[in-house]
Amino acid sequence: MSHLLAPTARPLLALALAATGVLAAAAPAAADPSVSVTNDRGRSAADLTYRTSFTVRGSGFQSVQGGFGGVYLAFGWVSDPGGGSWKPSRGGTSGDDYRYVPDSETGSNAGYLRFVAFPGSSTANEAHAVMGSSGSFEVDLVVPGPVFESLDRDGNATSVDCREVTCGVITFGAHGVRNARNESFTPVAFEDVYDAAPGDEAAADDPGGGDTDSAGTPDDPQAAAGGDGRGQEKGGKQKGGAVRVAVDKRTAQAGHAMAFTARGFTPGEQVVAVLDDGVVSLGPLTAGTGGEVAGVLPLPDDIGAGTHELRVSGAASEVSARERFPVAGSAAPTTTEAPEPQAAGWSLGPVPLSLLFVLLATAVLLAVTGWRVRRHLRGRRTRRARAQAATEPAAVTA
Repeated sequence: MSHLLAPTARPLLALALAATGVLAAAAPAAADPSVSVTNDRGRSAADLTYRTSFTVRGSGFQSVQGGFGGVYLAFGWVSDPGGGSWKPSRGGTSGDDYRYVPDSETGSNAGYLRFVAFPGSSTANEAHAVMGSSGSFEVDLVVPGPVFESLDRDGNATSVDCREVTCGVITFGAHGVRNARNESFTPVAFEDVYDAAPGDEAAADDPGGGDTDSAGTPDDPQAAAGGDGRGQEKGGKQKGGAVRVAVDKRTAQAGHAMAFTARGFTPGEQVVAVLDDGVVSLGPLTAGTGGEVAGVLPLPDDIGAGTHELRVSGAASEVSARERFPVAGSAAPTTTEAPEPQAAGWSLGPVPLSLLFVLLATAVLLAVTGWRVRRHLRGRRTRRARAQAATEPAAVTA
């Protein structure tokens, strides 16, 4: 391009290129954020049988003072654990490129999804923690088990088995704001962490003791991994998987009637079904000749999208089965997928610098072109004046 410019214009172009180079050098390379995941035993592993509560600490995240949103933390799977093709900033979509345990986006959810707000953000009142100015935070996160059901953008459920694929803690921009600086994946292994449900070790040693619920099972019973509905005897002991419950996930939507079935109970015994902590209940139902029951539970309009739990218990046998399953909201969730403008104050990336170079180069070209046009016009006017003067007769002096 420089050979098309007049010699006097070339220093201007060189100056523009030098300015662009200075700006590019001034933008430091962004470091990847760091996440540590620790359970109450000081380890980074989740239990194969029971739900596990983690303390998640983050550092090196981009903190935007007064910026909209913040960072979501979830537990799940990504399609490219060693790379970044799953990231929303690179076009990754929930349900296809990454999947996580669903939960409501409220401060009083079940602990499967956490929201860390930017400092001074207008959304800080919804958050579980506020990010420090240095990009650090600490928040708790619950992992229900090695198998979970995830919802895609259309509300369809997909099962993820973390015993077969790599799962871990996922961080990504909250409220639809895509920010590559705050996207990360930290793998979490599954192993035998607890000998009994956390907080129920004493009850496991003494099956006749400990607090029990109305079905004769502990308050925090053994989690059915991925909601496979494994039965439990009184005191939290497994019954060898004889009692199972299954939810028709296609009907699990707020404001709709959800169908379920269960089997493995004593024929003819009375069975009750309870959703969460008694939000909805059904029964007593009478088990059939094969020990099976079936029912329909109406889900409230305000139940909230996310992971919920259905418990089906037998009155005579004192055994129960549980299944965790995702409930879709009355409208398809769009929060983490809808594009939003980036928060003010974010650092310039390669694209803005490239655009700046193009604008500077264009400005130089326009300036040079304008200078050459003006010079050409002045030359034409000078030549026209000279020609006109040559054709006019000389003035006669008296």
